[in-house]
Amino acid sequence: MNTTSIRLLPAALVIAVASVCVPAVAQTAAPSTTEKVEDASKKAYDSTKEGTVKAYDATKEGTVKAYDATKKGTVKAYDATKEGTVKAYDATKEGTVKAYDSTKTGSKKAWNKTKKTTASGWDATKKTTEKGWDATKSGTSKAVDATGNAASATGKAVSNAGTSAADATRKVGDKIGSELPAQKP
Repeated sequence: MNTTSIRLLPAALVIAVASVCVPAVAQTAAPSTTEKVEDASKKAYDSTKEGTVKAYDATKEGTVKAYDATKKGTVKAYDATKEGTVKAYDATKEGTVKAYDSTKTGSKKAWNKTKKTTASGWDATKKTTEKGWDATKSGTSKAVDATGNAASATGKAVSNAGTSAADATRKVGDKIGSELPAQKP
C-alpha cells in the first residue's frame, strides 16, 4: 500500500461511520411528529378530564345549594301557611262564639221583654238581633282579614323560595361557565 491510500482509508471510514451515526443521533435528539401528537393528545385529555371533574363538582355543589334553598323556602311557606290558617281558624271561632253568645243573650232578653209587652219585646228583639248581626259581621271580617294575611305570607314565602333557588342555580351556572376553558374560533 502506498501512503496516499493509508490516508484515504481512515477518511473513508470516518465518512461511512458519520453517515450512519449522524441520522441516528438526530432521530434520538428531537421528538418525532407522532410523539408530539401523542404528547399533545395526552395533555388535551388530561386538561379535559380535569375541567370535567371541576365542572361536575361545581354542578354538584350548586345543585345541593339549590335543593337546600328550595327546601328551606318550602318549609318557610308551609310554616307561614300553617300559622296563617291557625290564626284564621281562631279568629273565625272567636267571632262565631261572640256572635252566638250575643245572639243567645239578645234572644233571651228579647223573649223576656216579649212576654212583658209585645211592643217593647219587638224593640228588644230588633236591637239584640242587630247586635248579633254586628258581632257576626265583625267576627267574619276578622276571619277574612286573617285568611288574607295568611295567603299573602304564603305567597311571599313561596316567591322568596323560588327566587333563592333561581339565584343559586344562576350562580352555579356562572361559576361553571367561568371555569370552562375559552373556546378558540
